[in-house]
Parts: sequence; C-alpha cells; structure tokens
Amino acid sequence: MSLEKQEYEYLEKKIGRKPTKTELNIVAAEWSEHCSYKSSKKHLKTLPMKGPRVISEKGFDSGVLDVGDDYIVTVHIESHNHPSAVEPYGGAATGVGGVIRDIISAGTRPIAILDGLRFGNIEKDPHARWLFKNAVTGIADYGNCIGIPTVGGEVEFDDCYSNYALVDVASIGFGKKDRLIKNTAQKGDLVVLLGGSTGRDGIGGSQFASDSLESENRSAVQIPDPFIEKLIIEAVLEARNQKCIKAVKDLGGGGLSCAISETADSLSIGIELDVDSVHTREPGMSPDEIMISESQERMLIITDKTKLETLQDICKKFHVQCSVIGTVKDNKMMHVKKEKNTLALLPANVVANAPLLDRPTKKPAYLKEIQNEKKLKQSSNLSLVLLKLLSSPNLASKRWVYGQYDHEVGIRTVIKPGYDAAVLRLDNGKFLAVKIDGNPKHCYIDPRHGAIGCFEEACRNVVCTGAKPIGMVDHLQFGNPEDPEIFWTFIEALKGLADFAKHFDIPCVGGKVSFYNETPKGPIKPTPVIGVLGLIDKKPLHTSASKGDVLILVGKTKNELGGSEYFEYIHGFVGGTCPKVDFKESKENMDAVLALFKKDLIKGAHDCSKGGLAVAVSELCMQNNVGCKVSLEKIPREKLSHDLLLFSESHSRYLLVAQKQNLVQIQKILSQSNVSYDVIGSFEGDQIQFKTDSANIIDLSVDKVQKRWLRSLEDLVLHG
Repeated sequence: MSLEKQEYEYLEKKIGRKPTKTELNIVAAEWSEHCSYKSSKKHLKTLPMKGPRVISEKGFDSGVLDVGDDYIVTVHIESHNHPSAVEPYGGAATGVGGVIRDIISAGTRPIAILDGLRFGNIEKDPHARWLFKNAVTGIADYGNCIGIPTVGGEVEFDDCYSNYALVDVASIGFGKKDRLIKNTAQKGDLVVLLGGSTGRDGIGGSQFASDSLESENRSAVQIPDPFIEKLIIEAVLEARNQKCIKAVKDLGGGGLSCAISETADSLSIGIELDVDSVHTREPGMSPDEIMISESQERMLIITDKTKLETLQDICKKFHVQCSVIGTVKDNKMMHVKKEKNTLALLPANVVANAPLLDRPTKKPAYLKEIQNEKKLKQSSNLSLVLLKLLSSPNLASKRWVYGQYDHEVGIRTVIKPGYDAAVLRLDNGKFLAVKIDGNPKHCYIDPRHGAIGCFEEACRNVVCTGAKPIGMVDHLQFGNPEDPEIFWTFIEALKGLADFAKHFDIPCVGGKVSFYNETPKGPIKPTPVIGVLGLIDKKPLHTSASKGDVLILVGKTKNELGGSEYFEYIHGFVGGTCPKVDFKESKENMDAVLALFKKDLIKGAHDCSKGGLAVAVSELCMQNNVGCKVSLEKIPREKLSHDLLLFSESHSRYLLVAQKQNLVQIQKILSQSNVSYDVIGSFEGDQIQFKTDSANIIDLSVDKVQKRWLRSLEDLVLHG
C-alpha cells in the first residue's frame, strides 16, 4: 500500500503536509498503474478519439457511438488477469460484472458480452487446463445469470502464459440518445452507494494488479454475485427513467477511493463522505479497508434531495441496498470522515491525477535474432499437416467454450459465435457487428505490424458480415513497463494502432492498458487485443456455401509466415517475417467486399487469418458440410512453395462465396476496384482438395476433418 519515494514527496509538496495513513492508502490505490495509467497516459493521446459518431461526456466509463435515429451504442473492454490467474472462476466472473457496470453507468442497457481468453499450453500443462475450464465456467455462469448473451470472443494458448491467464471482457450497450446520463452535480446533492455490501474481498486489488504476479494473494480477488448485478441493472435503468440520477460511476479498481476522487475531479466538485454510512458485509472493518475494498456489484450515484426518496423506493422495489454516504461540496476536495473525525482531506484533482512518468525505451535485443528466418523442410504430406493444424488447440473449434454461453437471450443475436463476427439486431432496423482479435505471436516478432494486423483482422471480421467499421476499443497488455525493452514494444504497438485508426478514420472510443503481466518465468508476449464495431444498414451477410457455388479469393498471399501457426505448431520455429498490412491494399479490398455486399452479389465472406488459406477454406467447408476443390495456380500470390502458400497468414485477404450467375458482375466490380483476386475453386463433392494441374496436394474428407476439428479441444479439456 505504499507509494514510491518520489511519489510520496510529490504528494507531500502538493498538500503542504505529511499525509495521514488513510490518505496514503487512498492515493496508493488511485496512483497504482492499474488505475492511474501513469506510464501510458501521455502516449494514449496519439490515438484518434473523435469522429462524427463519437459522443463524449464528462466521466463516462464507456465509449459512446451514435448509430442513427436517436439511438446509441456503448462499448467498453476490461481485464481481470491477475485475479483470474489466482482464482479463475471468481476472477473471470467479476471481470464480466465490472465491464457490465461500465455500460450501465452511461445509462444504457447491456446487450452483449465478448471474451478474449489466453492460457498456457493445455496439451502439456494440467494447470493451464484447470485455469481455462474454470475461467470459462465463471464467465458462463455470470453472463447466463444476468441474462446477457456472450456472443463472441477468442481463445488462444501459448507457453508465455504458463501459470497465468489473460481474461479480457468487452461489453456492448444500447439505448436512446436522450436517455444518456450526462454527469453533473451541484452543491448540496447527495452521494449514494448502491448495490452489494462492502467487504474485505478485493482489498488492494489495484496494487495487486500493478505488480508482477509472484504469489497467490486471494484476499485481492473479488467475490462475484451475478444476482445482485441483475437487480442493479434494472434499478439503475429505472432510476434513469425517473430522472433520479445526476451522475453515476461504477466502483471498480481502487473501490471508493477511485470512484469518489475521479467523480469529484471530472465534475469539478468536492465530495464529503462518512465511512460509517457505508453498508458493510463484515463487522469491524477499518475506514482504510472500506475505502480501498474492491467488493463487486456497487455503483456510486449522485442525486438531489428531491429525488432521494424515489431512488430509495426503486432500490427497495428491486431489493438493492442503498446508503447515503455523503454530500456534494463546492470546494473540489475529497473529504473522508468517520462521524466528526477527519481521516482524509485532499484536493480531488491531486488524488485523481497521478504524476505521469516518462519511461525509457530500448529496442529488444531478441528481435535481431528472431526475425532471421530458417530454411524449413517442407512436409511431404500436407494433408496430415492440415489435419494436425485444424485439431490444434488454437485452431480447433471453440464450440466447447461458446456452447456453455447463452448467446441468444435477449433475442438480438442474429449471427452467433463460431463465425467471423457476431451480429446484433438494433431497434432502428440496423445491425451491429462486433469482434475482438489479438495475435501475440505476430506482436512478439514485430510489435508495430503485429498490432496493426490485430486491428485489421478485427475489421476484416466485421466486414465479412457486411458491416462498415465505425469504432474500436483496445486493450494493451504487456509485461513490466519499468523494463525499457518491454516499454518499447508497448510504444511500437500503440504507434501502429494510431496509424491504422487515423488512416481508416476509425476512432478509439475506449480501452485499457494492463502492465505487469509477468510471472517468475518472465513476461508475456505483447498482447494487444482490439475490438471493432461495425454498422450494417441492411440484412447482414450470414455466410453459406452450397454445391455449385464458386470460391473467390480477394488479396495477395505473401511470403510472411513469421509467427504463423504453421511455423510454431508444426515446426516449433519462433521467428521469421511477420505479416504486414499494406494500408492502400487493405482499404481497396475492404471497400470492394462491401461494394459486393451492397449489391447482393455474394452469399458469404470469410477472412484468411490464423492457419492461412488452407484453414480458412476448410472452415467454410466444415461449417457448410460441403467439399471444395481449390486450384493452387489460381491463388494471387508471390512465388511460394506449396506449404507456404497454403499456410501463410498474410492480411487483407477475403474468401468470397458466390453463385456462378453473379460471377461476371463480381469480376467487373473487383477489376474496377483495382484489387488482386481470382476464382480459385468451386464447392462440390465431400472432399477438401487443394490441387495443382498435375497432382492433389491436400485431399481430406469433410466428415473426417470436421470430427477432429469439433472434438479436439473438448476432448483435450475434459480428458487431458
């Protein structure tokens, strides 16, 4: 609970005296890396955060985008990495709860959850399997209990996450623009704590998440209660409707310390509170414990005196506890009392704004070696290679995961998990496509281009549903920022994301930075996770393929297999040239696919990503129970051997399914769009075949591949 020496001196200078013990605890929580972003805040300003659809208000915990017809969507992304590594069920579940409350704090109803999960090698490590199983169960139980569908996400396994877990959770909200809560407050307003009781769980959680994980500090892990969360959602939205809420904030990292100081600072007010007024779960809690507890399912609400009784009646109706814990002042101070005794009296702007750091950077030494590519021997049987890839943990079907989630509750889910992106029905007749993506293998080899690739892949995924990207959120996860080599990878990744966002006019509307993702074995690979939202004005594209349809590939396949599943899983080789996004080519390909969608000329679209072209074609065949014959000579490409051509993970590529009668029109539009493309195959029979003029390079039955693809992950998790 301590500050760095220079931080203590800075605080002492700012307040002109020695801080009290309670003040030190409050400031230590708020100035932790997890809450203050003191290492990253300066650099995050390079991301474009404005746009014609972006709505900004004081104190919002989620991004807000205008989707037309006086409707808005909200989005936020969070993580619960350290807690999930210690107690995966509770850690993952409370991650869901926290991001849901960020959505309702804007006055919108949560309509969807997405999760990004990363663990160690589950083929060899029983502990990784235990973490994985329990994290999935925690997310499923929490989301299912509160009735919000988990509609998508991603799952990945890598040795760098050994004895650790990355649990990213994103949430989407929806509502009317005129019901957004625009945070305001005046002197004399009342500060209300609503929701679960404050207990000793999660004490010091923000500091726990701001250091390397070296011990299992279970007291820092919060306890989930989804039933209270569901009641809070309904109570807050009804209180919004009855205009009982002037301002609202979720109690997340840092608990009351951060919620009070950040609310006061953002609204330029003072807040005086009495810790004895806080409803607690356990007897004898000290004031310091109350201020820094991170007990879940709690919201801070500012209301005026005339609306207090109505708010209390709403809480009584939904069986939600609420306590008036303080009042709004006009002195811009955070004043914590216990009855008449002052425990802390600090300027809110000092507490809420930690001194920012200029971290040194240094290009990692390992990059000199890792980008040199070895000459790898081509496998003689590429059919077996493809079968092995499709049954590997990273590429096998994730049905076992999303099968535990209720992804249809709420009746908005149009495209369910298992496809390129989830699609949700909006009340204005439009549709929202959402996807999160990450690729630590690429980012380890080339942080800048790896991060750009994650961003572009998420865009490709939503484009495959017919959506135009309108906004993004990012979650930037790295090791210890005090290490110049690790901080260099963070800066490079951020530069890449900013460049791509600016070029494509996709504003960043929210995000999270998570440092200190390390264990005694070392840091994780750089793991930026990007969420993209896309808007569809007409019925979305739900990919289908039937016998007689043709397969078109848009985009060029290049010799860039660094970080590919083929290099790492098949050959055990880490290194090489990471795929790079050509911005001009990416934009042209994206626009061409959307143009075909608008003219109803294609039956489906699927992006090429992990595993390359061979895996992407196989996925289309397995999802539609139909065979496909692909001619390798037709693939737009650089000169490549068969294995590199089939398993390269080059970006900006789309597989399009079309009926033959539309082919002439499609070719005309693609030619006018100046994109690389060709008709590479047709759907027929029950075999997945990749051929040259003289031979079959891959020949597998759809049925055989499908069984392995669907069952491999489930068998591994359940039976080891």
